[in-house]
Amino acid sequence: TRRRYEKATPGERVQMDVCKIAPQLYQYTAIDDCTRLKTVRLYPNKQAKSTLEFVEHLISAFPFPIQRLQTDRGEEFFALAVQNRLRELAIKFRPIKPRSPHLNAEARRGKLPPADFLGKVERTQKTDLEEFYSLVNLKSRDLPQQLQQWQDYYNRQRRHCSLNNQTPWQKWQRLAASTPTWEQVRAAYDSSKERIRCSDYLLDMAAL
Repeated sequence: TRRRYEKATPGERVQMDVCKIAPQLYQYTAIDDCTRLKTVRLYPNKQAKSTLEFVEHLISAFPFPIQRLQTDRGEEFFALAVQNRLRELAIKFRPIKPRSPHLNAEARRGKLPPADFLGKVERTQKTDLEEFYSLVNLKSRDLPQQLQQWQDYYNRQRRHCSLNNQTPWQKWQRLAASTPTWEQVRAAYDSSKERIRCSDYLLDMAAL
């Protein structure tokens, strides 16, 4: 199995991804690398407008400032409007290197490979598929409300082996006093070191 790692400070790195649940039903997911606190929302597509709306949502959903946002190379994350908004928020955009194409394709179809091959955001999406979506009616009008209840359960009641049997909320509470504020994060942010990124990895690296 791969060695897992995590950041020591809440908000130091948040992983974000999109998982297709059904036609015209996409789950945006953001999970904090340190505490495993996560927030999820459903959208009819994975276009830039949906990404922007989710970014605004996660800013208010997490009880700590976000320093870095990590995504895959999905084009929905690279829209100029999205990247400019992240710069305004003093959030560093950190897309990952491309991985095995068949693994990314499986994740996009909502069929995820074994957990040892996944990042934290893909693992939590796998949990959503197995423990939530397999038990609900995807056509239910109150699906968003059911998803919110599942999110609250995941964050505040579901204990995680990777957190020494704590809930994500318990870990956040333990680290809250030592977590920087939004003002401190903005003061440390240097916009001159950030650039507009390209979803094509080779073109992105050539621009360095």
